[in-house]
Parts: sequence; C-alpha cells; structure tokens
Amino acid sequence: MGWERYIPDRGMLIGQREKLGLTQEEVAAKAGIKLEQYQKYESHDGRDFSSSSFRIVNAVLTALELDTTAFANGEYAFEPLPADDPLNRLFSSAKD
Repeated sequence: MGWERYIPDRGMLIGQREKLGLTQEEVAAKAGIKLEQYQKYESHDGRDFSSSSFRIVNAVLTALELDTTAFANGEYAFEPLPADDPLNRLFSSAKD
C-alpha cells in the first residue's frame, strides 16, 4: 500500500467546495494554485494528492476548511490509515 490511501474522494472535494459556496476558481486562489491544477484534483484527471507536495495538499485542504490531521488519518481517503502509519507522524508534526 502506498500513497493511493491519500487520494481524497472526488465527491468529497466537490461536496465541501459546494457546501462552502465556493467556485473552483475561488478554491484555487485561496490555495495559491492554478485553476487547472485544482480542477484536476476534482476530476482525478492526471493529478491527485499523491503527486503533490505537502504544502500544496495543506493549502487545498485549508482552502476547503478541511483538517490536515483528519486527512493524514485517512478520513478523506478511500482507505482508512492505521494509527501507526509513519505518515501520520509526518502530518501531525507539520501541523504543530
């Protein structure tokens, strides 16, 4: 198992964006990324969080008012992460 555990459900990104009343353009601007990059996250058309830096993942999650630690714990992913997963420590220490 690898980074595929950190690919958020496309519907979750869209649903959270719509819940906040934001457009894709607004999320991209808040995250400091290009619109096309954010659109690829929502469509899974060649880009997902597994190929992105922590800074960008964190910026997108923050723009969508989602918790980085919850993401690291697998709450937004297709497959929950075990509590002892080493990447959980990475995300936890980055948030501190």
